[in-house]
Amino acid sequence: MDTVRKVTGSLRSTVGNGIDGGESVTVNADAFYQIIDKIERSRTTERAIHYADEIYRMAFRPRKLPYSDMDLSRWREYGDVITDSLWIFKERDYSGSKLGWYWGNFVPQIPRQMMMRYTKRNEWVIDPFSGSGTTLIEAKKLGRNAIGIEINPEVSRRSSEIIRKIRGDGLARIYTENSMTVDIKHLMDENGIDRFSMAILHPPYHDIIKFSDDPGDLSNARSVDDFLVMLSRVVKNIADHLEDGRFMAMVIGDKYRKGEWIPLGFYAMQAVMNISFRLKSTIVKNFEFTRGKAGSEALWRYRALSGGFYVFKHEYIFLFQKT
Repeated sequence: MDTVRKVTGSLRSTVGNGIDGGESVTVNADAFYQIIDKIERSRTTERAIHYADEIYRMAFRPRKLPYSDMDLSRWREYGDVITDSLWIFKERDYSGSKLGWYWGNFVPQIPRQMMMRYTKRNEWVIDPFSGSGTTLIEAKKLGRNAIGIEINPEVSRRSSEIIRKIRGDGLARIYTENSMTVDIKHLMDENGIDRFSMAILHPPYHDIIKFSDDPGDLSNARSVDDFLVMLSRVVKNIADHLEDGRFMAMVIGDKYRKGEWIPLGFYAMQAVMNISFRLKSTIVKNFEFTRGKAGSEALWRYRALSGGFYVFKHEYIFLFQKT
C-alpha cells in the first residue's frame, strides 16, 4: 500500500496548500474525511486511487448542472438534498415563519428542496397559487427571486406583509390576480424577467377546502372535470414563460367523495403531461395532521373501518420537465 500512502500524502498536501501559486480550495470537511476513510479502508491500490481521484475532482474539476448550483463532483456534500421518492417529515419546519393562519399551506421543506436542486441563485421562480407565500419565503431565504399570484386579496395582503419581514438575498413579490388569465408577460416586464427557471404549484385539491368566493378560484370548480380544465389553463399560462428544459413541481392530493376515492392527483398529473411537459418523478409525501381532521382521528378511523377505505396520510409531488 505504499502507493496509497503516496497518493494520500500528496492529496493532503494539495488540498492544504492549493495549486498554482498556493491558491486555497475549500472542500466540505465531512465529505473529505469520509473519502479519506474509504481510501484507508480500500483493499486494493486501484480502489484507493479511485477515491483519491474523487477528492481531486471535488477540489479542482467542477461538474455543474445546467439548471442548478450543485456541483456533481461534490455530490457527497449535499446530504440535505433528498433524492428518494418517499418524503416523510415528522413535523413542519418553522425556521422561516409560522403560517398557521392560512388553511391549506404546504410545508416549506417542499419548495426548499425543489429550489435547491433545480434552480440557481438569482433565478426567478413562479408560484401561481401563492397562498400564504411559503414558496416566496423559501426563495428569498435561498437567494432566489420569486413571483407569487394569489386570487384572494386578503390572503395576498397578509402574506405580502409576512414576506417583507423575511431576511434573505432574494426578491419576492405577490400579485392579486387570477392565474388563469393574468398577463404574466406584463409581470415579467415589470420585474425585468426574461424567463422563469422553475414553477412550483400547490393548487386546491378541488373543493376539499374553499379558499374564496371567486368563481375563478379552483376550489369553486363545479366538478372534477371543470377543475382539471381550470388547472390546465393555469399551466398553459405559465408554460410559455418557463425556460425550455426547466422544471415544474406540483403538489396535490386525492379526495374522497360519496364512498369513492377520486384520484385527483393522477388526473392532474395527466392534465399537465398533455401540455408540453414530461413526467420526471412522482414523490409521495406523508402528512400526519390536517386541520380538517384535527381532534377527530378516532372518528375517521371508525369511518374508514365502516366504509371500507383508508384514511388519507399522503399527497403527491409531481416533478415535470418542459419539453
